[in-house]
Amino acid sequence: MEASWRQVAGGRGRARGRATAAPSGNGIHLRGAGGGRERVGGRRSFGASPGGVATSAAAGSRHSPAGSQALQTPAASELISQKKFEEIKKANQAAARKLVEEHFSSSSEEEGDEDFEGKQGKIVANTFITYTTQTDGDTRELERTKQYVNEAFQAGAMTCLICIASVKRNQAVWSCSGCFCIFHMPCIQKWAKDSEFLVSSVTDDDFGKRDYPWPCPKCRFEYKRSETPSRYYCYCGKVEDPPLDPWLVPHSCGQVCEREFKPSCGHKCLLLCHPGPCPPCPKMVTTTCYCKKAKPIPRRCSAKEWSCQLPCGRKLLCGQHKCENPCHAGSCQPCPRVSRQKCVCGKKVAERSCASPLWHCDQVCGKTLPCGNHTCEQVCHVGACGECPRSGKRFCPCQKSRFSLPCTEDVPTCGDSCDKVLECGIHRCSQRCHRGPCETCRQEVEKHCRCGKHTKRMPCHKPYLCETKCVKMRDCQKHQCRRKCCPGNCPPCDQNCGRTLGCRNHKCPSVCHRGSCYPCPETVDVKCNCGNTKVTVPCGRERTTRPPKCREQCSRPPTCHHTSQEKHRCHFGSCPPCHQPCQKVLEKCGHLCPAPCHDQALIKQTGRHQPTGPWEQPSEPAFIQTALPCPPCQVPIPIKVSPLPCHAVGPYSCKRVCGRILDCQNHTCMKECHKVTKIDGCTGKNKAGPECLHCEEGCSKSRPLGCLHPCILPCHPGECPPCVQMLRIKCHCKITSLYVECRKITTADVNEKNLLSCCKNQCPKELPCGHRCKEMCHPGECPFNCNQKVKLRCPCKRIKKELQCNKVRENQVSIECDTMCKEMKRKASEIKEAEAKAAFEEEKRRQQAELEAFENRLKGRRKKNRKRDEVAVELSLWQKHKYYLLSVCGAVVVVFAWYITHDVN
Repeated sequence: MEASWRQVAGGRGRARGRATAAPSGNGIHLRGAGGGRERVGGRRSFGASPGGVATSAAAGSRHSPAGSQALQTPAASELISQKKFEEIKKANQAAARKLVEEHFSSSSEEEGDEDFEGKQGKIVANTFITYTTQTDGDTRELERTKQYVNEAFQAGAMTCLICIASVKRNQAVWSCSGCFCIFHMPCIQKWAKDSEFLVSSVTDDDFGKRDYPWPCPKCRFEYKRSETPSRYYCYCGKVEDPPLDPWLVPHSCGQVCEREFKPSCGHKCLLLCHPGPCPPCPKMVTTTCYCKKAKPIPRRCSAKEWSCQLPCGRKLLCGQHKCENPCHAGSCQPCPRVSRQKCVCGKKVAERSCASPLWHCDQVCGKTLPCGNHTCEQVCHVGACGECPRSGKRFCPCQKSRFSLPCTEDVPTCGDSCDKVLECGIHRCSQRCHRGPCETCRQEVEKHCRCGKHTKRMPCHKPYLCETKCVKMRDCQKHQCRRKCCPGNCPPCDQNCGRTLGCRNHKCPSVCHRGSCYPCPETVDVKCNCGNTKVTVPCGRERTTRPPKCREQCSRPPTCHHTSQEKHRCHFGSCPPCHQPCQKVLEKCGHLCPAPCHDQALIKQTGRHQPTGPWEQPSEPAFIQTALPCPPCQVPIPIKVSPLPCHAVGPYSCKRVCGRILDCQNHTCMKECHKVTKIDGCTGKNKAGPECLHCEEGCSKSRPLGCLHPCILPCHPGECPPCVQMLRIKCHCKITSLYVECRKITTADVNEKNLLSCCKNQCPKELPCGHRCKEMCHPGECPFNCNQKVKLRCPCKRIKKELQCNKVRENQVSIECDTMCKEMKRKASEIKEAEAKAAFEEEKRRQQAELEAFENRLKGRRKKNRKRDEVAVELSLWQKHKYYLLSVCGAVVVVFAWYITHDVN
């Protein structure tokens, strides 16, 4: 999207073709190559150029019917010439109209002219004449509206807060109905479009389908999308594209406003189409007072509500007293009287406001309930206490079993599982029916973190938040969320915007946001030189706004020898030259100088360096302001007669060197004795006259100590001016280069030189302690006065304190162990001794166990050697299987005995 300051009503751009002129409707349509303006149907737009005359002629020459080599008849040539003449004529007419329009198009034209002020006064008077006829000339209610009308004529007062540019008379504008601020039509259209886009892109995926409001850049008054301005209307909204009329308020149609007053009274505004709010209604209506007791009287419609100042007399809400306030608007105030009133339960009596008769004390009711066993536990209430809450059928704590018990007995537990849903909302209580709250869910489940990126097995009642930081952009689209385990609904950005506003003076104080910042709400007063006259403009326009014309007299002291200067108005810059008679007493003759004041005369500078070309800029002004000596006295006086013959009577030359001191006061005239005009008839013998030589040498006076630059003036009397050549020096810390005038360095003492060489930054050197020097950029070694806080501990490292570094380095402070430290040290030593003793005993037991294990291994080896030495004896079959044979024989004997016993029976 194109910047708002590039979009201008009617279009602005640079045409690349040559200018062509052609009739279009009832106007002239001219396009040029200079980005000027065009006139279409009586309305102004952009695109024409004053250079259309030459280019039109060139275009006409290219449009010849035959080629440059074709033969042309005299009739054809005359036709072509006539066509060129018409084109050039139309182009010149368009350029002339453009100059006339530009003369009246700017709102920053001269305001101090008496003709313009008289014209403005007539326009304002014609605008308010229909209102003042209704008020018999009273204009006190018109001050606010008159301020808006005057701002329409003031230089730079009408400023578009979006592009910070002046609102010209021929530009399409739009006025806010809330604050009446005026904006360029393209600027407010782009503002509304950007606001709707930003809101819809953040809150809705279906851009363009919902009607989002857009705010006024100044007062934040919200408008619907359908209220986005698309056409240029006058202030009252009657005329579209109001024509430019220098005898009307800019952007006004000149008709009666006829807008309804706010608040609405049934009447309409009587002023001519005007900027700003409508004044109060001036109509006369007959109305009565608030309490309706006084007779109706005629009053202004804007002040039709009035008070007769009699007592109101209406009955108050308490029903006992009447309103004693003077006749007033709206409902009566609560009754201010105090009376003794009982509470709702009737146990307490207190003095309370009559306006609040119902009140509750803090005592419990305590009445016996119908069951006869319990009392009411409600606090001071109205009506019956109700049934006993323990009567009737009651459920067990788990709500599964129902019991019919007297109110004096508690409901027993049913023995079944509780089965209530726990706080986690997933699992149920597995305990038996119990009283009181269920325990916390302790089942282990696989839980996902809030952002859904990680899983972990953990107790159900504990929340799981991972350490992953969200990388999504916040609604400002500049900063990341950076919140741990973010579920996706990132909070709004809480950082400050800090962008430089359009005024280039302030920064945006709002939180970080998307889109353009709101305009700067500050205003600046542009004052005249004396400060008595001022004009208020939006912040940022003070650099381009012309100061207002002041009618006060200039109060500056005179710069010449006169006690008072000629009267003239307040102004910027130097005062005009004094034209009063000099009236100085001439030194030689005593006559008064009759010439105009010449203390501030402009003299062309001689001996200046001539530039070698236009690329070389002059380094010195062409004229300097200096005081000239009084001209020679012209009063006629008699002269002495010399002892010469009659024919040789008169001044003569003695052929010696003149020797008079020149105006530079440094050299003498080297011409041969010549005639010297006595200035004012009283010139001294040693003072040079106009006929003497003029010193053309350069200044050869010695320069101040330390200055290596020559004097910029030619040979002159008196002291040389201070040297203003800029020197580049390094600061004390050798980092920053500073630029200082030579005269400040040469005339400064040691302290001033140190101050001039200071860059005002913190010294970058490190102190012996390792900390950075806290002093400002300074010469020499850094003072060892480090006040950085360091931590100091006692020898046992238990006590810790923060002390200044310089005191610690100088061993001025030390921390000793206290009794607790000593006690802890003693206990630590005892524990260490006990641990050493236990370790020694453990080592002793370990060595004993190793010794016994070694001896056991040694005994085992001896037994093995003994078995190797014995002779192996082979066992018989009976010795090998005797146990199995004995078991079998026993079993056979038992079976046989059982069999014999069974046969005998």
